[in-house]
Amino acid sequence: MGRKSVGLPQGVEIAGGSVRIRFTWKKERRCETLPYPQTPKGFAAAAGLRAQVTQLIKLGMLTDDKYAELFPSSRYTLARITPTFGHFAQLWLDSRQIVFNTRRNYLRVLNKYWMPHWATKRLDEILPVDVRVLMTKIEWNSATDRNAAVQAAKAILEAAVKDGIIAENPMRSVEKAREAERDIDPFTPAERDAILADLYGHLTGIRRSYASFFKLAFYTGLRTGEQLSLRWSDVDLAARTIRIRSTLEKGKARDNTKTKRVRKVLLVDQAIEALEEMAELTRDWNEFVFAPTSGAKGNISNVVSTAYHLKQSMKRLGIRPRRQYDTRHTYATVCLSAGIAPAFIAQQLGNSIETLLKHYAKWISSSADWAELDKLKSS
Repeated sequence: MGRKSVGLPQGVEIAGGSVRIRFTWKKERRCETLPYPQTPKGFAAAAGLRAQVTQLIKLGMLTDDKYAELFPSSRYTLARITPTFGHFAQLWLDSRQIVFNTRRNYLRVLNKYWMPHWATKRLDEILPVDVRVLMTKIEWNSATDRNAAVQAAKAILEAAVKDGIIAENPMRSVEKAREAERDIDPFTPAERDAILADLYGHLTGIRRSYASFFKLAFYTGLRTGEQLSLRWSDVDLAARTIRIRSTLEKGKARDNTKTKRVRKVLLVDQAIEALEEMAELTRDWNEFVFAPTSGAKGNISNVVSTAYHLKQSMKRLGIRPRRQYDTRHTYATVCLSAGIAPAFIAQQLGNSIETLLKHYAKWISSSADWAELDKLKSS
């Protein structure tokens, strides 16, 4: 049926069994159906609402949010319901249970690469062609940075797909860039032994805990944050195990590891020795294994302090400088060279087997390689 407005207030009309009002906003003719009856009171209410709307328009006070409030069922408010990339990215980030460093890296790549272009853009306005154009314009710091940025944006847009906000992920076809492999640079067993001997020879009192720290690091492969947040309640010397369930965030121990999984690490004699040394220093009065050398309770909050002592030791010994994290690589490569099963090493480190083999495959002993080839004889 056509609309009827004869005898009705200005801008008010009948359409079928409904009452509608018409007005112009943002240089567009708008037509809104109202839940009012086709009675004198219903027409008067419609006229009153239209008068309110036109007055807000005249004063420049009709915003998208106000429009959605006045007409919650309007098809024109659908655009407002679709969030911007910036808004949805914040919701996505807040919903993630991730460690501080991971969150910080997400924020860094999002703010550096995507927010300048997409912060105020609605998710449904981001098209595959826009993605391709933008990917060619952005100056990436490195392939690694590019991959991190793409991974973050892809995950956000995929979450929008799962939430029913958009139909398809416009970044689905974007592939990872080939990254230059960072060389694994472990210490040799001789260098490891020399560093430990040097640290034990130079450090005394509570500062000797740094020597025990690196002995445990070299013989467990723990991540630095995991080791600094290790509690005595997670140490079982009788069972020769420790439980890894926390890491360091902003200098504080948080019960959230990088892999989000609690794992049990088996201890060799040298690791047991390191913990027994620390037991004499801190177990009676501190929750954490490694306490600040100031004598304060709590955990060592800054990885710089441990790295400093390693750096000084390498300098004294004339050993080529390495990162503190290379103690972890040392443990992994020594284990692999000894022929220990990759699955066991991966469990100790809290890695997947795929990650372990990707980074450390060349350290698997040559005798093991020949043993693998011998299997062909019986095939």
